Amino acid sequence: MNKPKPLISAILNLNLHPKPLFSNPIHLMALTQTRTTHSDPPQNDAEDDVLCSNPEQTQEEQPSSPSLDETPSFVGSPGKYLTGVSRFERAWAHWTKLGRPKLIVAPMVDNSELPFRMLCRKYGAEAAYTPMLHSRIFNENPKYRSEEFTTCKEDRPLFVQFCANDPDILLEAARRVESHCDYVDINLGCPQRIARRGYYGAFLMDNLPLVKSLVEKLALNLNVPVSCKIRVFPKLEDTLKYAKMLEDAGCSLLAVHGRTRDEKDGKKFRADWNAIKAVKNELRIPVLANGNIRHMDDVQNCLEETGADGVLSAETLLENPALFAGFRTSNWVADNEKDSIDGKLDQADLVVQYLKLCEKHPVPWRMIRSHFHKMLGDWFRVQPQVREELNAQSRLTFEFLYGLVDRLRELGVQVPLHQKDDASATGNLAEVIGI
Repeated sequence: MNKPKPLISAILNLNLHPKPLFSNPIHLMALTQTRTTHSDPPQNDAEDDVLCSNPEQTQEEQPSSPSLDETPSFVGSPGKYLTGVSRFERAWAHWTKLGRPKLIVAPMVDNSELPFRMLCRKYGAEAAYTPMLHSRIFNENPKYRSEEFTTCKEDRPLFVQFCANDPDILLEAARRVESHCDYVDINLGCPQRIARRGYYGAFLMDNLPLVKSLVEKLALNLNVPVSCKIRVFPKLEDTLKYAKMLEDAGCSLLAVHGRTRDEKDGKKFRADWNAIKAVKNELRIPVLANGNIRHMDDVQNCLEETGADGVLSAETLLENPALFAGFRTSNWVADNEKDSIDGKLDQADLVVQYLKLCEKHPVPWRMIRSHFHKMLGDWFRVQPQVREELNAQSRLTFEFLYGLVDRLRELGVQVPLHQKDDASATGNLAEVIGI
């Protein structure tokens, strides 16, 4: 098929170069030290927890893993940057070494797994977070480690995100992954009920001494830098004090979601870019902006209005993993159809590419099912009986899923993605994504 063009990367100076695709996944069980001291919790044998790999694959066919002794990417050594200006210089030196990525896949539980990250990278994402990993379960349960965190050599720059409320447990989990990522990230922003019950994420905003201890523990003991992702307080002054405390504790990069803990509905509450701008002006480390990123115009506006060093997108990427290559769904072209053109790409194309990545990089079927619903939501609204066929399928196979896409096409469903009709500001997509 003809390859469409991405949006104004030159304006944003985004440097979207082709990336080599894709090596075999590195499963964490193979790359971490065996340091478990607790008995494993009971294993869940439900179908959705089964990996989508070939069950007949032999051990000899599994990819080799890199050495745990490979040199971490952080500039400097642990425990030396809580004092002096050098800690800010080191934070920026590391960010610069990574290419100062601007377009970043946000952490999404069960949704920012390796195949999806690689699909987003193919379409312009310059860095990505893993899904949030539970630090205690990560330490205790080998099955959880091997299924929930996989990576490959092209999966960089990479943030590995943990939730935690115990510094020692967090450090143990972080040490298992530090040789295979560019930041260990602490989730301080999850507002969901499960985070309240587990006492992590945004609910640690009520216990800032504990938050400080989590950051300091990692900053003093890891060979990679610590990053944090937060939500804002209702009062700006509290947000600024919070951000400064994190920086002083050793945080080397801060991602700020411009909504409060109680503002869970992103469609109902607009993110406060002014609060993000104030944090950026207050700190001396890189700051990322999260919230209100629906298409590339939003990316440009956010960078200009906040002064942030990059943006994160979550929900919009789930529907449209090609967002960072300048594509937008029909929801965001209705008011400006005259300025948009058919991008010669649709979500069914992206689903097929995602499935091929899943065959190469196995993940639990529940993640694949979730992405199918999110990427083909508009298509299922046109042909709801096809959605019911998917929901009725208790055990998924690749053959069934490829057939489902074919069935939608045979029924005449097509919901194209669009691009801005601005040839002077776009390049050739085939050159950008290497297809």
